[in-house]
Amino acid sequence: MDTNENTTHATSFGTLARLLSDEGILVASTPAHDDLPITGAACDSRAVRAGDVFCCKGAAFRPAYLEGALEAGAVAYLCDETAAEGLAPIADEVPALVVSDVRRAMSVVSAEAFGHPDLDIDVIGMTGTKGKSTVAYMLRSIIDAGEPYSRASVIGSIETYDGIEREESHNTTPEAPDLWRHLANARDSHHVPMVMEVSSHGLKYGRVDGLHLAAGAFLNIGRDHISPVEHPDFEDYFTSKLRIFDHTEVAVVNLDTELLDRVMDAAARCGRLLTFSATRHDADVWAEGIEPGFGFTDFVAHTPSWTAKVSVGMAGLFNVDNALCAIALCEVLGIPQDQVREGLLRCSVPGRMELLRSSTEHVLGIVDYAHNRLSYQRFFSSVTTEFPGRRIAVVMGAPGDKAQERRRELPDEAAKWADLLVYTAEDPAHERVEDICAEMAANTPAGQDYLVIPDRTEAIREVVRLALASGEDWLVCLLAKGDETRQHVGDEFLPMEPDGDVFTSAIIELGGREA
Repeated sequence: MDTNENTTHATSFGTLARLLSDEGILVASTPAHDDLPITGAACDSRAVRAGDVFCCKGAAFRPAYLEGALEAGAVAYLCDETAAEGLAPIADEVPALVVSDVRRAMSVVSAEAFGHPDLDIDVIGMTGTKGKSTVAYMLRSIIDAGEPYSRASVIGSIETYDGIEREESHNTTPEAPDLWRHLANARDSHHVPMVMEVSSHGLKYGRVDGLHLAAGAFLNIGRDHISPVEHPDFEDYFTSKLRIFDHTEVAVVNLDTELLDRVMDAAARCGRLLTFSATRHDADVWAEGIEPGFGFTDFVAHTPSWTAKVSVGMAGLFNVDNALCAIALCEVLGIPQDQVREGLLRCSVPGRMELLRSSTEHVLGIVDYAHNRLSYQRFFSSVTTEFPGRRIAVVMGAPGDKAQERRRELPDEAAKWADLLVYTAEDPAHERVEDICAEMAANTPAGQDYLVIPDRTEAIREVVRLALASGEDWLVCLLAKGDETRQHVGDEFLPMEPDGDVFTSAIIELGGREA
């Protein structure tokens, strides 16, 4: 945690009411409290600070949450008409903002309450079906190159760090009150710029409404997150992704993406466009001479301002795309060549194409967050090129309550590359792991070897045991969970041992040697 002192940016209850009225979503407020100072916003009672307006949102909201928020120092609350009547007795005489659209209201109120920090700092966003986290970490590594401490802030699917708070992420793009708090923290602690992943949910459900991005990157598009509780179809998913350009000053676009014409049409809304490509020389930032190595990739980068050889300190040919995106964003930020090259060389992303040091000569382990068809295609095409001749085992699963298409697509895709599939737990939420695994097993192509081992730790240990006993060269791929330490089960996030640690323990114990 950084020790920089926070700066308080206050607004007033009356100002918030007027802004909501201008948006056409204010139903009622308490004018007698118009001069009440408001210094922040929160939608989680555990994150409330003194002076906050508390946002009551969601089907799972309970009146006890408001009680906890008021005890923690909230001075007003926001809710919709349905909740207002039930909350009034609990928060008697507490100023209330009653609105017709809580999600839209949260964005308006939070941005104002935290003083619109996006206008004081550079916020860099990226969206895509695959690669957001890697680009974010690459850019962060470049920005921090040569610095004695971590300077850039980050919001994404792996972690959130804003110079004041650091935590493992629950959502790729947080709810509006949390987002604007993190932006304000980055501004106040001078940990800038803010590098953030922008998810389709964040765009569709208004979490980033009102946000200004100095630059916004579009990486790629594939079928994902299609379910009754996410996006009803691909068109909804795709159009949600394209909304990033509604927030963006400088658009950065991958010319190798599917549906490029529609992406370019949407990017035309921005003031400036910069393109990148690993295959086309007509891009503003492009690569040639791509050479994979054992745990790294070299290529020659061409940009509008320089041309030089670049070494990316990560395995994965697809990371050339990610590196080019980061380089293009550095062109926008004006970061010099030497700093770009140093940052890419030393970059590592927790749980992304991570070769495990505990690997033996015959059994290599690799951890990655690959979790959908597009990421599987990119992952397997890369590792089969970089580690040829090895048999491949995959420890894999699918999440509960969402993205049901993965239970069909992932077995089909993995079977094209792997010798053994092992179905196990991957954030089952409110479904039984056994049921998810059975569904994946039923979708496994005929003739493909597979096992069902619901306990993830046991699944990894069994694959290591089989690989060691075979005497053959194996690549054990541990997919989807990366370096995560929690498993989503029911309404809880239960502690779990990271995949890499389980692999290492199994190698030491079953292989009879120290890693």
